[in-house]
Amino acid sequence: MKYLIKLSGEALGVDGKLFDVSKFDAMARCIKTITDDGSRAAVVLGGGNLWRGRTGVMSNVDAVTADQIGMVGTLMNALMMKDSLDRSGAKAVVMCAFDAPRFAEPYTQRGALQAWDEGKIIVFAGGTGHPFFSTDTGAALRAIELRVDSILLARNVDGVYDKDPAKHSDAKFLPEVSYDDAIRSNLGIMDMTALVMLRDNMIKQVRVFALNERDSLLRAAKGDEIGSIMHL
Repeated sequence: MKYLIKLSGEALGVDGKLFDVSKFDAMARCIKTITDDGSRAAVVLGGGNLWRGRTGVMSNVDAVTADQIGMVGTLMNALMMKDSLDRSGAKAVVMCAFDAPRFAEPYTQRGALQAWDEGKIIVFAGGTGHPFFSTDTGAALRAIELRVDSILLARNVDGVYDKDPAKHSDAKFLPEVSYDDAIRSNLGIMDMTALVMLRDNMIKQVRVFALNERDSLLRAAKGDEIGSIMHL
């Protein structure tokens, strides 16, 4: 099996901010366990624990600059995750979509596939390497390029809802939803660009679940029916 694991940066922070090393270490142990049977894993981390874009006092920051800061934040998270993976006994490599040769290898599809052949876990940084694209889109792009079997989308919420459950007490949980319905209803679980890419490139499914539930990542990888499924 080949997995693309998308982890919320906020879910790996202390109350959503900075780094909770114990959470990084726990995720690293889970990811190593997933690959112990020969499965391949690549990880994309969001940067919300470090940067939330042009909000609040940062609302006047130039859009391109704001996205560049966010990309740097994902590199910081990727380096933290590689350190946790190394300490777990796994072999890991950071590949970055923008030039950062002192810190990470440049991303190429061929290089990523070679890393998998060498039994390494890949930690992707830098999103797509361009402004105006989210880490969701970066995750979708890498999943398509590597033709993964499943995307595991770990977030702060326990699945897909018809509206934001943090804002609406009557939000309805959706155990499954097609990409078309998610796009049509603007459900917001991933950005529109990512959903269209996944649909048009025939990625079979995305499992959406809460990262803070016990062993949720391992259970999702095993195919347990936790969270929600987005599908073709």
